[in-house]
Amino acid sequence: MALPHVAIVILNYNGKKHLETFLPTVIASTYTNRSVVVADNASTDGSMDLVKNLFPSVECLYNLTNEGFAGGYNWALKHVKADYYVLLNSDVAVTPGWIEPIIALMETDVKIAACQPKLLSYHQPNLFEYAGASGGWIDSLGYPFSRGRIFDVCEPDQGQYNQPEPVFWASGAAMFVRASVYHEMGGLDGSFFAHQEEIDLCWRMQLAGYTIMSCPESVVYHVGGGTLPRGGRKVFLNFRNNLLMLNKNLPVGEKLWKLPVRFGLDAISAWKGLLTGDRSFFTAIMKAHMAVIKIWLTGKAEKNTHVKKPMKSLQGVYSGTIVWEYFINKRTRFQEIIRRKIL
Repeated sequence: MALPHVAIVILNYNGKKHLETFLPTVIASTYTNRSVVVADNASTDGSMDLVKNLFPSVECLYNLTNEGFAGGYNWALKHVKADYYVLLNSDVAVTPGWIEPIIALMETDVKIAACQPKLLSYHQPNLFEYAGASGGWIDSLGYPFSRGRIFDVCEPDQGQYNQPEPVFWASGAAMFVRASVYHEMGGLDGSFFAHQEEIDLCWRMQLAGYTIMSCPESVVYHVGGGTLPRGGRKVFLNFRNNLLMLNKNLPVGEKLWKLPVRFGLDAISAWKGLLTGDRSFFTAIMKAHMAVIKIWLTGKAEKNTHVKKPMKSLQGVYSGTIVWEYFINKRTRFQEIIRRKIL
């Protein structure tokens, strides 16, 4: 039988250095029925000239504006025909046989909508990488974490998460998606711009009856941005989008008490930042809260039409809260926490 067509789509914004470094590893992938696409989000650094000149086999798409990760991919994937999409960050080094295990796994079950490889750190290859490690989970209050990463602590990879298994979300740094399901879901939520949009998509996929998988047999190396400064737009988007996602996907009974708790915990985090001298962190969270309230009051929040299921009925959900486990119980490893209580 013919292999499914896989389109590797790299969204680029002023990523000339990353494309020059990592695009050759993508082109060297051993999976035969594939295409490589670089979708440009209105770059100004000459990166697309580099792609055209050095990598003529790569298809180029040009957006006139920077619509962020979410809007950029929604725009790009309207122009890409394939059985599977791979949403791949420009700062990811792939290994030659990284595609085959994931496609083989996804082909076993049409209900597998998305899957991720094992993400290791490019600069410290013995450590899991912040953006997704070996598969994403979420706790009862909506805090995301991963098999191999709790908050800012990334574990050494010692084979402890080498088994493929269902997870809550697949990392947007290297996310395999069944193309038909991506479009069935309406793609990513463009209003998010960037941060946590892949978690929202995977949540909606689960509510629609699909499964999200981690396939650690496939390995990639991510430079990543987990160590970027906490302040500014990155923090604003993370806190804003997380609250919007909870409001959008939680059933009413859970939403009524979890959202107030989250506002309170966010406020504690903001004030802690301010008292330790991190004014930008405090300001970003306060702006995020005000933005969320404004969106709700104006009725502009994106709707999810799928039946809202209790979090406990979904895969990759921890029934406790990692805030308590990490800050109070001082547990920093996924296995330590999950062993105690799984929904």
